[in-house]
Amino acid sequence: MQRYFGALTIVLLLGMVWVRVLLMRRKGIKAMNFGGIDKKDFLIPPFALFYFYIVFASAFKFPTVSKREFFRSGIVSWVGVLFCVAGLVLFALSLVSFGKSFRVGIDQDHPDKLVTSGIFAFSRNPIYVAFGLVLLGEFLVFSNWILLVYVVAAVWLFHRQVLREEEYLRKHYGQQYSEYCDRVRRYL
Repeated sequence: MQRYFGALTIVLLLGMVWVRVLLMRRKGIKAMNFGGIDKKDFLIPPFALFYFYIVFASAFKFPTVSKREFFRSGIVSWVGVLFCVAGLVLFALSLVSFGKSFRVGIDQDHPDKLVTSGIFAFSRNPIYVAFGLVLLGEFLVFSNWILLVYVVAAVWLFHRQVLREEEYLRKHYGQQYSEYCDRVRRYL
């Protein structure tokens, strides 16, 4: 049961992103700006697809690179499911709070207003926190060593992206963003 929920989490997460991007496109807003600043970002999708395959292979017993697990515990798997649910809820709250300001990547050409309300009043980067919760949850559900490597790599990549976004936001919003940083933590 927990393994199926792990796979469903990925589907729901990707579904929420794509639905939001498509809804914004209908309003004339280009929400997909991935790789606009750093072309090396295009190295990420193949690794993401491999991650998705590892999750689905583990859930549905497809052939996989490694079946070696760190542990096998029903209780820990359910804790992982709770992390996945928390990540999905936080991600949904982030999308609602973002409104029409949501973008995948940095949109230097059409920035919107600085979002500081809703879930962004508690964390400057709730979407990255949500992704982190999901990745940690997936590892706890499947306990595959490859997923552990992905958790570590994702934390580094998320932080790298956050620093890039903060640099842009400081330049674009100036004092307003600095005051926001003084009030609200970067992650939690």
